[in-house]
Amino acid sequence: MLCVETIGKIRRRRLVQGESISAIARDLGLARNTVKRALRFEGEGYEYRRVRQPMPKLGPYLATLDAWLEAEEKLPARERRTAQRLYEGLCLEGYTGAVDGVRRYLRSFERRRHPVTTAFIPQSFAPGEAYQFDWSHEHVELGGVDQVVKVAHVRLCHSRAFFLAAYPRESQEMVFDAHARAFEFLGGVPRRGIYDNLKPAVDAIVVGRERRYNRRFLVMCNHYLIEPTACTPASGWEKGQVENQVGNVREWLFTPKVRCADLAELNAQLAARCLQIARERDHPEQSERKVVALWDQERASLRTMPIPFDGYAEKSALVSTMCLVNFDRNRYSVESRYVRQVATVRAYAERIVIVCGGEVAGEHPRCFDRGRTLYNPWHYVAALTRKPGALRNGAPFKDWNLPASMTRLRERLARHADGDRQFVDILSMVALYGLEAVSEACAVGLEEQVVSSAHVVNLLHRAAAPPRLPALQVPEALKLVAEPAANCDRYNQLLRERPALLVPVDPP
Repeated sequence: MLCVETIGKIRRRRLVQGESISAIARDLGLARNTVKRALRFEGEGYEYRRVRQPMPKLGPYLATLDAWLEAEEKLPARERRTAQRLYEGLCLEGYTGAVDGVRRYLRSFERRRHPVTTAFIPQSFAPGEAYQFDWSHEHVELGGVDQVVKVAHVRLCHSRAFFLAAYPRESQEMVFDAHARAFEFLGGVPRRGIYDNLKPAVDAIVVGRERRYNRRFLVMCNHYLIEPTACTPASGWEKGQVENQVGNVREWLFTPKVRCADLAELNAQLAARCLQIARERDHPEQSERKVVALWDQERASLRTMPIPFDGYAEKSALVSTMCLVNFDRNRYSVESRYVRQVATVRAYAERIVIVCGGEVAGEHPRCFDRGRTLYNPWHYVAALTRKPGALRNGAPFKDWNLPASMTRLRERLARHADGDRQFVDILSMVALYGLEAVSEACAVGLEEQVVSSAHVVNLLHRAAAPPRLPALQVPEALKLVAEPAANCDRYNQLLRERPALLVPVDPP
């Protein structure tokens, strides 16, 4: 490109000083045609562009390359070859040029096939009208280990206030938990939610704007009185605020890499930073005001936050003979009385609840590893009454963290032939009296040097026995003036007067 400074020199030397075109071209190192063109353009800068780009080495292979590109347009994006792979394929065909020529042609091919002609219209939202939801993947360090966490973004469309929460994955229960946290943080519930077609929310995309939403997702929307709106596939501009927020938040909050002990600490840090950004940043449309100022006004238009939705994803599972249910590539224990029954596994963001017959059969913290088995030893106590020997080598009872008094009593009972059975009898009392009461009874038994289950059970029964009622206080008005005395002489007199009444009568 010939800059305007050079054009000015050419025009002054020719039109003012009268120098020849050849002398100007020789001194400035330009072609004479370039000097003539600078004189014709009236001082405006110009850039030379080729009408047709010569491709001496790639030209004989353009037909082959076009055929490859047209065929790969029908494939998913992840299955298409990159420019480097296309270059390697052309080399096998005899191409001797560089990979840069293939890259340039690939860009021109994309421009020809997919010209950018879309026009966008700015959007405007009333206070409390809508929010936008999306996910992003961020790299963090948790407990000294580099991990990829899934971050849920919830953004109010009017005030631009937003909330972030990090999770191990993008499953349905995480979506429910993110909504509950976001509405509590934002101070209320908007009237409408804008989503892309995420799997936890949309089961099927029908023609046009119609969607078949997931049943549990609709239950959540009904609980919060939200009208869900799904975007057109591959049309991110329909929720452009949260799409842009993903890139901004990555720069503001996750660069440099965040280091935390666990997810709880990370989420606490993200909530604090969301509040700080709302206080510091200007509103994009009302630059004279901060985001937090419009957020405070928008709260009045939000619906009051109801009781948080019981956000779980459920799945049916059969309780095995080892009192375990399979869920998400892990196994969780349940109470032994539910063996071989069908249970419902309710997965929350942080815990697993197993329901059988309308009753809670087990509850565990959520595990996101694979191939793990999570035991609760108390689930197997009822089975120990029939198999007390399992107390020694049973997998659920390894590293059982019992109170110190119960552990010492167990060690003392191990010296007896029926020690396991006696200790199982003590464990069965926990369901009746509680762990603390049983622990205290064991401590008393150890102090009294009486090591037996019968003594511990007796102590528990005595401690739980109702106290004696105090003596009844009789009012003075009801007390007898002459209290009756026991006098058996009256009965003797009766015997003397009517002895016939005491004669035995023979049966007929």
